[in-house]
Amino acid sequence: MTAITDPARLRAQLDTLTTEAFRPDLADIDHRSTLDIARTMNGEDATVPAAVAARLPEIAAAIDATAARMTHGGRLVYAGAGTAGRLGVLDASECPPTFNTDPSEVLGLIAGGPEALVTAVEGAEDSRELAVKDLTAIGLTDRDTVVGISASGRTPYAIGAVEYARAAGALSIGLSCNAGSALAAAAEHGIEIVVGPELLTGSTRLKAGTAQKLVLNMLSTIAMIRLGKTYGNLMVDVRASNDKLRARSHRIVALATGATDPEIETALRLTDGEVKNAILTILGNVDAPTAAHLLNSSNGHLRTALKATKNHSR
Repeated sequence: MTAITDPARLRAQLDTLTTEAFRPDLADIDHRSTLDIARTMNGEDATVPAAVAARLPEIAAAIDATAARMTHGGRLVYAGAGTAGRLGVLDASECPPTFNTDPSEVLGLIAGGPEALVTAVEGAEDSRELAVKDLTAIGLTDRDTVVGISASGRTPYAIGAVEYARAAGALSIGLSCNAGSALAAAAEHGIEIVVGPELLTGSTRLKAGTAQKLVLNMLSTIAMIRLGKTYGNLMVDVRASNDKLRARSHRIVALATGATDPEIETALRLTDGEVKNAILTILGNVDAPTAAHLLNSSNGHLRTALKATKNHSR
């Protein structure tokens, strides 16, 4: 099913959306001082966390369902158009360096493809079929999770993505910023963060975009915690691809173990820079091959592997 093409019907539909509502109290904003506008904008932004907090049970349920799928090899796939799509691509792109995930484990699909990251692609968001084509291209399976992202909750590309995912047996999550949205209704897990009208009428890159970013932060971060990608609040699966991350890797091992600099450097060298493995060699008093074996047997959970070192040493 394609998008509504009748302009009058579309205008009528937009008139019902909170994210598109006009704020008469801000009609004179262009006459205000820069400081006053900044204060107003900051005040609007401050309301977003409370809107997210109101939906934490739904968010937590979606995260647990996502982590359960990923434990069995499923992927996390974001699908959206415009700002929503860009936020999904951003979150996906930050998972490999932060959690040492393979680039194929967390994916961001944006209507119109990579070109749409920097320029508007005419009509791409209006096609449910394009979403199906994009998901088919990555070989979507019933182990995967698809998160459709749309501030309005009516974007055909996002709705098409969750409808196709659900039909394929994949987990479907719909993230929008309007109550009673078509996107939430189409998904198994609907998350509606109602942030209210924007400072600039209909500019959903503002509060709605902030709300979406906060939820995506939770979704990927907490799922990775559930998957054992952290040790406490330390990013023990960080990928040291530059000088800053190499320094961070050293610091993480130090915080986790309290070892000396020479001990840490030796551990990182013997484990090819793998932070989690280095920590296990120090705290578990095992060699690098044993650490790798124990972590593999523990599905990457460092705490579980540490417990196993006690049995290994007997």
